[in-house]
Amino acid sequence: MTTPIADFIDKYIDSDSARFHMPGHKGVGETEKYDITEIGGADVLYSANGIINESENNASSLFATAHSYYSTEGSTLAIKAMLALTTLDRFSSQGRPLILAARNTHKAFISACALLDLDVEWMFPKEFTHLCECLLSADEVALAIKNAKVPPCAVYLTSPDYLGNIADIKGIAVVCKNAGIPLLVDNAHGAYLKFLTPSRHPIDMGAAMCCDSAHKTLPTLTGAAYLHVSKDYSRFCNNARRFLSLFASTSPSYLILRSLDLCNKYLSDEFSSELSHCIERTEHIKKKLSDMGISTKASEPLKIVIEANKIGYSGNELCDALRERAIEAEFSDGEFAVMMTSPKNTLKDFEKLSSAFEELTIKEAIIQKKHKVIPPVKVMSIRDAMLSPCERIKAKNALNRICASFAVSCPPAVPITVCGELIGENQLELFDSYGIEYVDILKIEKND
Repeated sequence: MTTPIADFIDKYIDSDSARFHMPGHKGVGETEKYDITEIGGADVLYSANGIINESENNASSLFATAHSYYSTEGSTLAIKAMLALTTLDRFSSQGRPLILAARNTHKAFISACALLDLDVEWMFPKEFTHLCECLLSADEVALAIKNAKVPPCAVYLTSPDYLGNIADIKGIAVVCKNAGIPLLVDNAHGAYLKFLTPSRHPIDMGAAMCCDSAHKTLPTLTGAAYLHVSKDYSRFCNNARRFLSLFASTSPSYLILRSLDLCNKYLSDEFSSELSHCIERTEHIKKKLSDMGISTKASEPLKIVIEANKIGYSGNELCDALRERAIEAEFSDGEFAVMMTSPKNTLKDFEKLSSAFEELTIKEAIIQKKHKVIPPVKVMSIRDAMLSPCERIKAKNALNRICASFAVSCPPAVPITVCGELIGENQLELFDSYGIEYVDILKIEKND
């Protein structure tokens, strides 16, 4: 597979041109020499018709999409563009466009709703005891569509989530198609799913659009991401670059673009076999942990999710113990410790992880109170709340105040309370559980 962006940059470096253009480092340095701007022949990301478009066409071929657009600003940019595109499909020009969304969304979704003035009706599963997990059945989504106060523009899911759960994208996509509503998926953690046999990628499962954070599971630089548009929804391609450019910087990173370009070649050549080998190693570690009496939660193939409480630790304590052994995990909280693997993890990495758990003292299980997530009361729109005057107070003093900015722990960056919602006792418990000490709440106007 061709690598037009990387080839162009290499050729430019070899030309030894005097750089009377941005950036200010002028290419001095081993990394800096690859960092260019939109010079002649380098194409322009958000009106691409040259080497960037050629590279994106390669990605589109790999992911079997109508088009796969590059983002150098992570899935955050792709999420904003996805939501903007669906407003063109609104069923009614009356009032604020409505999105039905599973509650475990990333804060980027909330920001996008504020910027676009979208209304959200949250979908909650019957059992919702962890911020990250919001597994909905196709029937639950169908009921949410039926009961929505106005016809929704789209259904929005996060899959895989931070605990490695994969939603029933195929079943939910059928429900959405029958209702004439596009399904959008935050697939930030699942770019690699396309390369499983069979594919489990959202586009192949029927999603209209999805974002992939390439950098989370593929060998690209941080910030590298895709906006994928399904062939069945190719009409969205007419405005995709326009909406990407609406939210994006006019100075995209060519270091990131180059890494996406080179990743195409890797994906087309050795990735599938290396991925298969990595999954085997990951499964081997999970089995080994199980043999040691260490419980792992069922999850997507590249995550190891340790149920820390069952071996006498909080997830945070377990990650601290691993850090003392020079192992850095992806995420932890009171219940879980999560590790993400990729084909670039070496055999030494896996052996190190195995040795660390062999040294770990398994203690008596901790029985923690499950903090059931109760749907908060919405009192105003996300946009109105986010753009209103606010003040920061101690979280413990925020009872019955209106949230002005998403209160999150990052990772997973899933809001406990969303802007415009009333903070109740349940939210105070969750603030305490996730170590959130301060929150932004709407300022109360005082009469003279």
